[in-house]
Amino acid sequence: MFGGRYMKENIPVLLLKKLTILPSQEVRIELNNELSKKVIDLSTIEFSNKILIVLPSNTLEESPTITDLPKSGVLTLINSKIVLPNNNYRVVLKGLNRVKINNYQSYPNDKSILIGNAKMLYIDKGETLEETALRKRLVSLVNTYIKINPEIDNSIITKINNSASLGDITDIVVTFLRLPKDKKIYYMNEFDDILRAKALIKEINIELEIFKLDGKIEKEIKESFAKEQKEFVIKERIRKLNEELGVSSSKETELNDLKDKIDNFNCPEEVKRKLSNELQRYEYTPASSPEISMIRTYIDTLLSLPYNQSSTEETSKDKIRKELDKTHYGLEDVKTRIIEYAVLKKNNPDLENPIICLVGAPGIGKTSIARTIATALKRKFTKISLGGLNDSSELIGHRRTYLGSAPGKIISSLIKCETNNPVILLDEVDKLVKDYKGDPASVLLDILDSKQNKDFTDNYIEEAFDLSKCLFILTANDAKEIPSILRDRLELIYLPSYTIYDKKDIASMYLLNTICSKYNTKLEINEDVILDIIKYYTVESGVRELNRLLDKVVRYLVINKIKEITPSDLEIILGNKLYTNDSKTNKVGEVNIIGVTPFGGTMLKVQAAYNNYNSLNITGNVGDKLKDAVNLCLAYLDSEGLLDLKKKGLYLNFSGSNLTIDGASGSVGIVTSILSLINDKEISSDIALIGNIDLYGNILKVSKLKEKIITAYNAGIRTIYLPQGNIEDEKDLPLFILKEMALIHTSNYSEIKKYLFKKK
Repeated sequence: MFGGRYMKENIPVLLLKKLTILPSQEVRIELNNELSKKVIDLSTIEFSNKILIVLPSNTLEESPTITDLPKSGVLTLINSKIVLPNNNYRVVLKGLNRVKINNYQSYPNDKSILIGNAKMLYIDKGETLEETALRKRLVSLVNTYIKINPEIDNSIITKINNSASLGDITDIVVTFLRLPKDKKIYYMNEFDDILRAKALIKEINIELEIFKLDGKIEKEIKESFAKEQKEFVIKERIRKLNEELGVSSSKETELNDLKDKIDNFNCPEEVKRKLSNELQRYEYTPASSPEISMIRTYIDTLLSLPYNQSSTEETSKDKIRKELDKTHYGLEDVKTRIIEYAVLKKNNPDLENPIICLVGAPGIGKTSIARTIATALKRKFTKISLGGLNDSSELIGHRRTYLGSAPGKIISSLIKCETNNPVILLDEVDKLVKDYKGDPASVLLDILDSKQNKDFTDNYIEEAFDLSKCLFILTANDAKEIPSILRDRLELIYLPSYTIYDKKDIASMYLLNTICSKYNTKLEINEDVILDIIKYYTVESGVRELNRLLDKVVRYLVINKIKEITPSDLEIILGNKLYTNDSKTNKVGEVNIIGVTPFGGTMLKVQAAYNNYNSLNITGNVGDKLKDAVNLCLAYLDSEGLLDLKKKGLYLNFSGSNLTIDGASGSVGIVTSILSLINDKEISSDIALIGNIDLYGNILKVSKLKEKIITAYNAGIRTIYLPQGNIEDEKDLPLFILKEMALIHTSNYSEIKKYLFKKK
């Protein structure tokens, strides 16, 4: 197609990322980039106001390289340049020709400026038959398009009529059409007039089809609206005729029933106004409209809310205590707090409800005690699981604009309970998830805080509801995992692990009776049998597994019609013993330490051995805090002249837990393990050590002492070395533990060294 003469010329390049320009098009731009200003100045001084407009291939690249630049652009003339008061340039550019760019090079006097070697093609030929046909077709389509699209300026017709060539007409049409940027770039870089014309004809045909469809849709909507208006008028006339004849329709009966319910509904005035407005909407909404069911559901939901329906609370502390003791053993801190609340609430009905969080290992009875609290207080009970919850809309509902929207779990629970003062259990608050869907912890602040929840607003209900009468009880396995913004507002009550004797009493007094009631039988199981089940078949802080095993034993006895059972029969029913408490002497370098995980206390072993690498190697599922504690222990031993890793390397292994072992309360045990290796002395397996240590050997106070000592007792430990600073914490320990265990208090490691490594 191309036949004519070429002209090559070196011209400064101006990079534009957000603007396209075509031949014969005039654009005004404001430049604030210093490099762009230099290009404009260079063009006006040395290049006869000519510049090359080039669009980088990747418009997101801040500083495109020469390889990112295309091999085509538009030769442009600077018609005018004005320097504004803010030193920006206001420039008027006019496109001249599309050009091929052979290469780019830096301007010799300023390397930051690019110069493009442009090749311009001047074609001396007449219009072909194909071009003539395309031109006429394009002009005809543009005329049709302008007639149906009022947004297009009519001046395009004059410009087209004054243009002779197909190429000029395509460029004019592109400037007037509202095309996406990628398509404008195509028309800017495409040299072939015929290809541009065909693409434009396709674009305009598509737009014309879209306009036809829009017109068709609009016509259908108008017809549908007219039909609905007609139906409304007819229904109104039927209603008036029915009134005259004394006949009532089913819709009218329904509306009258709803109106009576709203009039008798005990709720705040603003809620009644909302209901009246929604009822009016419901009345005038056609039966064929999809909105009618949504409006009716909303009205029914509002009418179900227990605004002024409360349970009568139990205030007798003796009755509350009796109900709590009937189903749960121990848990004195929880029971005492609930009794205090009930008595004080009787003295002051306006007393704010506490926000209690029960923290303890699985199987301790956190969920079941919450249910019993509701029974003791004669309140309704509902449970909401928070484990894994990451969408705050689950709690506060979805807005009515969404299809299938509904109230959140809080409002739904109140509707289910039919009272405004239930006990609401928020289970596993330490397992909340925060992600792109929302932050449930922040939403819980509005729900729990008594100063804010008086005006709690669910997204679906859109009206305030008073939650201050609800008693919220939360549960968690690990207090550290509770979001800090929530933890500050909670009253934490820690539930310690049960001793083996606690478990025996729970099994005898509670679990066995419940299981026998389930199977409609009466059985008694000897306490020795129960103790054997606890010792040899369970390792847990709670009684969940014990309950399952007792259930299995009772099923066996009922099916085989056996009335009595001995410890020797257990292996027949439950299989071989899973755990043994054989007290074997530890090996040299092996010491017992006690830790606490979210699943309760656990006994661990730290083992020390030499290696030949003159370095420290730590194995086991160890956390960062424990690694720091190991380094501190080594520093203490080094300062005492007891260990030199340059002469002999050291292995330290931590075993006994599938979870990550972390924390510093095993520091004393780590030091003892290493000294056991150095002194070649075994430490008895019935000894455990608890305590943090500092660089000077001082033994520091630890947390959760009760949990750790109960764990040690259950594991068969009878001697514990613990910090002097924890003496006050021992008052919470059961008396039989204080009698059966030797608790040795130390303030510095030198005292432990005298006890365990004294020379004969």
